[in-house]
Amino acid sequence: MTVSYRQPGVVLTDHSFTVPLDHDDPAGETIELYAREVVGSDKAGEGRQDLPWLVYLQGGPGFGANRFVGKQAWLGRALEDHRVLLLDQRGTGRSTPANRQTLPLRGGAAEQAGYLAHFRADSIVRDCEAIRPGLTGGAPWTVLGQSFGGFCTVSYLSLHPEGLAGALITGGLPALDAHADDVYRAAYPRIERKVAAHYARYPQDVERVRRIADHLLTHDVVLPNGYRLTAEAFQSLGILLGTGDGSHRLHFLLEHAFVRTPQGPALSDAFQEEVQGLLSYAGHPLYALVHEAIYGQDARPTAWSAERVRGEFPQFDAAKALAGDGPVLFTGESVHPWTFDCDPALRPLRETADLLAARTDWRPLYDPARLAANKVPVAAAVYHDDMYVDTDHALDTARAIRGLRTWVTDEFEHDGVRAGGPRVLDRLLALVRDEA
Repeated sequence: MTVSYRQPGVVLTDHSFTVPLDHDDPAGETIELYAREVVGSDKAGEGRQDLPWLVYLQGGPGFGANRFVGKQAWLGRALEDHRVLLLDQRGTGRSTPANRQTLPLRGGAAEQAGYLAHFRADSIVRDCEAIRPGLTGGAPWTVLGQSFGGFCTVSYLSLHPEGLAGALITGGLPALDAHADDVYRAAYPRIERKVAAHYARYPQDVERVRRIADHLLTHDVVLPNGYRLTAEAFQSLGILLGTGDGSHRLHFLLEHAFVRTPQGPALSDAFQEEVQGLLSYAGHPLYALVHEAIYGQDARPTAWSAERVRGEFPQFDAAKALAGDGPVLFTGESVHPWTFDCDPALRPLRETADLLAARTDWRPLYDPARLAANKVPVAAAVYHDDMYVDTDHALDTARAIRGLRTWVTDEFEHDGVRAGGPRVLDRLLALVRDEA
């Protein structure tokens, strides 16, 4: 049963679907998917049936689709000529959630890891193909993939191009054959550049960060939600530096880190409250659980790649930085074994995460031969020095997909499709339509 309701300028319709957990076993266990259809109020009558579909695949992994109010960000531009489907990818949002509360229903860690192996891009694509005929009458639709959603879109072009009328990718062209180690070896130098740019903009933050890191190395700090704030965990706030306003947000966070107390300087309640909101995975645990698994494509385990590769870059060691006079570097979009020890939302899942990191039977996610013969119109926004997705990897993949048109820009960071309002989507639509 579908339910429709209104927001300013739009009509929303809730959809629920039942799909196989394992699409290779269609008669086996099933899970539920949720998606929200959005149509402009001026097109919500009988004419809506003639509007082509645009499916939004959220970045992540592990995040439900954006909960827009009205025509925020790129949505207003999309609604000019589409009806939009905001899909909560499996395990996220209202789609059969996977978290510390629900995963024990699977059994022990081995059963949980086996279950989560079905939560990668290939399964998400097959979910889309399972629900498409009932929504479109069999017609292909256009997909907009942001970040990890772009990874899913490249899998879509590899597995089921017949389902696509067009493909739009923002900050999400994956390396087709790179191991997770290759991804993180390319990532740490990019992160270091972003940190250097932040300190150049806010030089006063160098000493503030050193002071906070020193405090965390010499004190046991537990945030109000039970998160154990270590120096390494604090450094991971650098994930903010990959967004357009992230450097400014980080600066304003740091400026009120300490307060004076009868016992001496202490991290302020305001600082702790904001930090726990930024670092907790309670709302998106799949991000931590399958973050490295999204790169697995062969018999090589990911084996906590970000942690191992970090050892090749000693400048990220906070203790060593404090022993000298250099700045303490932040890190970026990476998940480590200690992440599961620090975060109470993840602690019960540490063994499950270890088993996923050790897995050696990953299936390929991309088909280079099919991509080289691609006939689907594709356009991709590539952000010049994207902290989350390596630009060289992205451009190599762009060259490997027949007919793909790129827009390389340094005007935006990784969140350009949100921060740029309608401009990014408008440019990509023009590219796939040969209007630009």
